[in-house]
Amino acid sequence: MKNTIALTMAITLGSAIHLPAQAQSLAIALDQAWSRHPLAAASAARTDEALARIDSANRLTPAPASVSLGNVNDQLNTNRGRQEWELEVATPLWLPGQRAARQNEAMALETEMVARQQALRLQLAGELREAWWALAGARNAQTTAQDRLHTANALALDVQRRYKVGELARVDANLAQNEQLAARAELVDAQAAVALAEQNLQTLTGVKPPVTFPAETGPVQPPPLEAHPLIRSASAATLLAQSRLQVVQRSAREAPTLAVRMLRSRSDLNDNYADALGIKLTVPLFSGSRVRQENAGARAELAQADAEWAQVYQRGQFAIDSARREQSNAQRQLAFAETRVQLTADNQALAEKSFVLGEADLATLLRARAAALEAHALRARYQVGVSAAQSRLNQSMGVLP
Repeated sequence: MKNTIALTMAITLGSAIHLPAQAQSLAIALDQAWSRHPLAAASAARTDEALARIDSANRLTPAPASVSLGNVNDQLNTNRGRQEWELEVATPLWLPGQRAARQNEAMALETEMVARQQALRLQLAGELREAWWALAGARNAQTTAQDRLHTANALALDVQRRYKVGELARVDANLAQNEQLAARAELVDAQAAVALAEQNLQTLTGVKPPVTFPAETGPVQPPPLEAHPLIRSASAATLLAQSRLQVVQRSAREAPTLAVRMLRSRSDLNDNYADALGIKLTVPLFSGSRVRQENAGARAELAQADAEWAQVYQRGQFAIDSARREQSNAQRQLAFAETRVQLTADNQALAEKSFVLGEADLATLLRARAAALEAHALRARYQVGVSAAQSRLNQSMGVLP
């Protein structure tokens, strides 16, 4: 119990740690995003609630004692000095096994709260990972568009110069200018995509996006599926439902009340006060309809928690298998892209040499350059894809950045 409370406090205090103005890694970005999460703001209050429930379950009585004071006299009729004072101290009593059931429920509730926070933190990490690599991909696409525009500008200047001296036809000058305009339009689209991706990431973290995007590494040893935060949260919910069912079963009637009565009275002014002490035990009768209703509700909650756990467990297995396939495919695609970059670079070099010598037209050179640029863009995309696939695999295994 102390470990889970300490973990809750660590999650709560995470928002108080000074974080840099830029997210230099996914781990830092997650801390920044979690500090802005609404649940983080309420963590301290949730922790106090759990501790209060535990303290309440550890009390000697299920509810505080009560004190009542009564007086009876004859001042309104005969007024002979009759006085009767009654002081009663009453306290409810635990039913057999009810206190232990309440203690188990309080500890299960505290454990479920911490597990639910960790599950939400993992879900937030998934959103952050997608936004992180989306921005990395958009930045790469922008760099590719800038390279294309730089190449198109250089080609347009060269073609325009050769057109003016009569070495190339006007159609070649038009083709070069068209390529230049297309490159500018692509760069505008890429810049817009980068701006949107930066906004999405900054919405999560609250700080400016980083300049570089360090990739994640996989765990040395894959954690067991039972340690996955989503599965642990579902398991904690099941245990909480079981503990609540036990509380209902141990609370078949309202709590009995034990009272100590002190009576001090006299019949008239001439009599001395007489004292008396008594004990009263109040035992509520069994309420069958209420018990059946609460029992049915607790059993329904337990059945739902069991079904949700089974569903989460199966989804966790499928997610890991799918992420591993995605990672393998991304690595293969990157290898193909590397080979394609080499081939298109060689073709581009040959096309440029042939164009300079007048053996190939401008359209052939543009096609070669377009193929080379596309190959570089695909390689950059697959490089980001490999890193994103590793992050998704970590996410499927429940590993936080």
